[in-house]
Amino acid sequence: TLALGQGVRRLHVSAAFNAKAKVSMSRFEPSNFVNYEKLNENVNIVRKRLNRPLTLSEKIVYGHLDDPVGQDIARGRTYLRLRPDRVAMQDATAQMAMLQFISSGLPQVAVPSTIHCDHLIEAQIGGAKDLARAKDINAEVYNFLASAGAKYGVGFWKPGSGIIHQVIGVKLTGKLSGWTSPKDVILKVAGILTVKGGTGAIVEYHGPGVDSISCTGMATICNMGAEIGATTSVFPYNHRMKTYLEKTGRGDIAALADDYADLLVPDVGCEYDSMVEINLDELKPHINGPFTPDLAHPMADIGATAVKNGWPLEVKVGLIGSCTNSSYEDMGRSASVAKQALDKGLKCKAAFTITPGSEQIRATIERDGYSKILGDVGGMVLANACGPCIGQWDRRDVKKGEKNTIVTSYNRNFTARNDANPATHAFVASPEIVTALAIAGTLDFNPEVDYLTAANGEKFKLKPPSADELPKLDFDPGQDTYQHPPAEGGSKLRVDVSPTSTRLQLLEPFDKWAGGDLEDLQILIKVKGKCTTDHISAAGPWLKFRGHLDNISNNMLIGAVNIENDGVNKIKNQLTGDYGGVPDVARHYKANGLSWVVVGDDNYGEGSSREHAALEPRHLGGRCIIVKSFARIHETNLKKQGMLPLTFQNPADYDKIRPDDKISIKGLATFAPGKPLSTVVKHSDGTKDEFQLNHTFNETQIEWFQAGSALNRMKELQ
Repeated sequence: TLALGQGVRRLHVSAAFNAKAKVSMSRFEPSNFVNYEKLNENVNIVRKRLNRPLTLSEKIVYGHLDDPVGQDIARGRTYLRLRPDRVAMQDATAQMAMLQFISSGLPQVAVPSTIHCDHLIEAQIGGAKDLARAKDINAEVYNFLASAGAKYGVGFWKPGSGIIHQVIGVKLTGKLSGWTSPKDVILKVAGILTVKGGTGAIVEYHGPGVDSISCTGMATICNMGAEIGATTSVFPYNHRMKTYLEKTGRGDIAALADDYADLLVPDVGCEYDSMVEINLDELKPHINGPFTPDLAHPMADIGATAVKNGWPLEVKVGLIGSCTNSSYEDMGRSASVAKQALDKGLKCKAAFTITPGSEQIRATIERDGYSKILGDVGGMVLANACGPCIGQWDRRDVKKGEKNTIVTSYNRNFTARNDANPATHAFVASPEIVTALAIAGTLDFNPEVDYLTAANGEKFKLKPPSADELPKLDFDPGQDTYQHPPAEGGSKLRVDVSPTSTRLQLLEPFDKWAGGDLEDLQILIKVKGKCTTDHISAAGPWLKFRGHLDNISNNMLIGAVNIENDGVNKIKNQLTGDYGGVPDVARHYKANGLSWVVVGDDNYGEGSSREHAALEPRHLGGRCIIVKSFARIHETNLKKQGMLPLTFQNPADYDKIRPDDKISIKGLATFAPGKPLSTVVKHSDGTKDEFQLNHTFNETQIEWFQAGSALNRMKELQ
């Protein structure tokens, strides 16, 4: 009896442990579980193979290896085969992703996947009306995404739900205080590393200063990590994350994370490739810009710098929120600043907009009074969407071409990014600094030392903002905006795309490699200087065509600077001798059977990981992009579409290329990893140059090129 009793007890304990281990990733996906046990097994295998302590970044990557025993691991050389836990898509890019998935012939998604409708809502007159307008204008797209999601097993977050993004070693010491915020950490890092300093790297934050940063503050820092070219950014698991999980109804995940805490932090004694150290005690509020997010200025210096450079001091609009800074804490700290101004009889001198990050944040800040304070000081609450951050802003207070200054808490401030006006000087700062500048109305106001004048004429200083990290009451979830995929599956459902639609277009496979070298490619454009994915495939008004490849291709490279004339969207058609827009000339070349090449500068394709920036050149007849260096994600996207992204072995060879040259790419019959290709450049005067071009293709990616695209290759393997 005793033995039986012990056996029963052991069985009970084992069953209880297994039940605890089965923790759902999300309450919306009860049958998809967090599998820390498998990740831990993989990490232990790799740690034993490498025989050294691992960073947190290594644990995350190696924990997701498809084959931790057999995978070749040589840092900086081998490509890793990884198994992702989930896929999340926003509505603008999800259109193309779902069209590609339809083309794949697969019946269901292989991992938990969701679509989030946040990009297609244009800011105009206020949240509720803008949302209703977006639902009407984008009905065809929303219906397509909802029906495709239902058919293929993808969850669908309806418009108004919120923003999808809201979710090198950097040692942090000291702690944040006063006007300094988590945003200032990444603004400082961007200033140190620049927009390409993190390329090819994972930025891992660690050190005693981490514990002074809220969980949502860590999200702000990681969100903006893309602006330094980083693959991703990570923080170690700590009590701030645990508290956030518990407060957002995910205490079971927090408990499981506690059980596997060693998996979620770096090993003692691990080493980083390079180190940046920031003392948070000494860090001051920063503001970055204009026109690039790595031009960093302490707030104490920005006024003098602006005067020196001729940047407009008057702040026309202050904009807070977006995926980068729209947490409860962010809204609270901004409201803290706004309340001080209201108490002194002041309102914003600049226009002021607020973008909640999610329906939950919108409902909670409305319940707790933050929305009223921000509205009373002169702010307008926009829809729970990306809005002006991605150019979805019907701005009417200045004319296009009018020089002006705006200040945002967003992550990106490239030329014309927010309002399609290339003369807008956009600066990036924390929400509380943006709020203070909107109240003062001038860029040279430093809230740490400068005074405002109250309605009664007295001078006063704003006190450093303070706010709760999380609401004292639970979050208010607001309206339920989630559509579950049908439990019975979607095999019987139809997804219709009208052949006359201007918004959606089914895809045709790209042509395969013909088997020889690429001969006499015409240079379409030789790009001068910075060329982000915004320059290659602009957002804003073009977002509505993200599901129609032919229509959105009319924005290809219209923002890139032509080295021949320093103009944008003005290139010479070498067949006719006339000048025209870049997409128009590309279409003319394609119609006449002439393939083409783009020549670019450093860090080509930085910014948003926009797949359309790779799809459009391929669609319009491009075969090759040759540059000094690539932003890593864009380089990979080009490979997926069957393009050849190549780099000058000698960057000085960029200067040998003339806008009317013809280029041949040699060596494709023996195309292999690590083996450079060669090029012959024919000049119009009869002379020519020859030099080497490097690439980073692996065996699988070469198969993509030969098949015409990664999607073509996937279909070949079915």
